[in-house]
Amino acid sequence: MEAFGRFLDILDELRVKCPWDKKQTNESLRPNTIEETYELCDALMRNDKSDICKELGDVLLHVAFYAKIGSETGDFDIKDVCDRLCEKLIYRHPHVFGDAKAETAGQVSENWEQLKLKEKGGNKIVLSGVPAALPSLIKAYRIQDKARNVGFDWEEREQVWENVKEEIQEFQAEVAHMDKEKAEEEFGDVMFSLINAARLYKINPDNALEHTNQKFIRRFNYVEAHSIKEGKNLHDMSLEEMEKLWNEAKALENKK
Repeated sequence: MEAFGRFLDILDELRVKCPWDKKQTNESLRPNTIEETYELCDALMRNDKSDICKELGDVLLHVAFYAKIGSETGDFDIKDVCDRLCEKLIYRHPHVFGDAKAETAGQVSENWEQLKLKEKGGNKIVLSGVPAALPSLIKAYRIQDKARNVGFDWEEREQVWENVKEEIQEFQAEVAHMDKEKAEEEFGDVMFSLINAARLYKINPDNALEHTNQKFIRRFNYVEAHSIKEGKNLHDMSLEEMEKLWNEAKALENKK
């Protein structure tokens, strides 16, 4: 593809001629990679097509940059990266490139996990594929999903609600005892059980929480903007005044 070749040529030139690009290492790029990934995720949540295109380019730059560094050390290059990806995709999609059967997305996911285990002779630990650096909420979802793919799950999804109720009661009990350490542990269990419920009902908990974050920001910004119009500081407003503006913002959203 001509555009991709042009991009790689530009990266090669930058690596030689640009002082900043020349000094970059895997370690120095890592924080920027995390930031670019989150910026892409933000654009995806906003469904901003222009920003998605731009942020995909930034992420692609990082992928190619790591491959460039790998080629300089003689470990691998962008061709090796692409070849290994192609091999993995073919191997893990035997229902497309082989004789296996998979009629649903769920069956594909289960087959994917089973094939991953076979890649290392069946000795790979099931949860070892969950990156340690993942944000806790996403990590919990991935842990549960991987456990499901080997059959460790509720027989009926409705059963999860008893677990949710039980964890909430245990959290409330520790709060009542004023035991902060145990309360924190039980709160973690509450969150884990709710994430489990979301998974069972095919809701992505990270997306759901981010939608709520954005909703809160919109409504709170409305409260603050109108307090400024009234010549008031939020610190000087009563809770009742702020709630009135909050409800106005909520009503406006519901009309849309």
